[in-house]
Amino acid sequence: MLVTGGAGYIGSHAAKALHRAGYRVVVYDNLVAGHRGAVKYGELVEGDIADTCAVRDALRAHQISAVMHFAAFLDVGESVREPEKYYRNNVVGALSVIEAMAAEAIPHLVFSSTCATYGEPLETPIPETHPQRPINSYGESKLAIERALPHFERAHGLRSVALRYFNASGADPEGEIGEDHAPEIHLIPRAIEAATGGPGLQVFGDDYPTPDGTCLRDYIHVTDLADAHVKALASLEAGGASGAYNLGTGQPQSVRQVIDTVARVTGHAVPWTLGPRRPGDPAVLYASAHKAQSELHWTPQLGDLETIVGTAWDWHRNHPHGYDDK
Repeated sequence: MLVTGGAGYIGSHAAKALHRAGYRVVVYDNLVAGHRGAVKYGELVEGDIADTCAVRDALRAHQISAVMHFAAFLDVGESVREPEKYYRNNVVGALSVIEAMAAEAIPHLVFSSTCATYGEPLETPIPETHPQRPINSYGESKLAIERALPHFERAHGLRSVALRYFNASGADPEGEIGEDHAPEIHLIPRAIEAATGGPGLQVFGDDYPTPDGTCLRDYIHVTDLADAHVKALASLEAGGASGAYNLGTGQPQSVRQVIDTVARVTGHAVPWTLGPRRPGDPAVLYASAHKAQSELHWTPQLGDLETIVGTAWDWHRNHPHGYDDK
């Protein structure tokens, strides 16, 4: 099993889940955003996904039978400022991996996608049948690959599952791996940093039509995400059809609820300031995950916000400088 981007946040948790499920894991990562210290399960092959020949070499050398593709940039704000970076890596790079798979006759791909492919929600909870109209180049880059996959299946027999995440959060409950982005863009680790003397937190708007005026989001534990990837792979290996699935809890939490939970779990107040709304921030965004539960037999086990924040806090407390390998 080749895990591209397996030195990153979600990829490293998926590598652990695969190892626990009995797969032989090979991580393929250029370590631009990933961490050598996050590769605790499987061999690390340093390489760039844009190098199709190198990807083919890795597939052949390690007798790979399936690929999980996580290697992508994911900062929505940056994608608006630098769309070329996102199209080059998230589209051209992903196509390089898929081209290598087709050339080496690798039959199964689990693709890391995103709820950002939906754009502004027309209904909540969001089902997989919701129109996909991204409002930033990050969402567009992921949707471009989702749209390419059926063509590769027709041409090369490559079956795939695209998993559309909502808000990935938390850390390995055993404390081995966690979240370490530079800069950090996710709410929970930023709130923890603010609570422990780091930069103050800015809340973008408190006048939304929600119970407390702040945005509602669907926070899904990274270990539950990893479990869904293993179940998606098992479905493909059992002859299941290609498809796309939402991954979320279906239980939205507000920004204020997250801040209050971080304060309660850490025992420290979270200093924050109020800023203006960000363009394109919907008031409410959460998943309908019934399809994944029905077809993949996947149910989140760590969906409680207190549990999610608790694992993130344990990771931060024991690794205040992250992996400290850069």
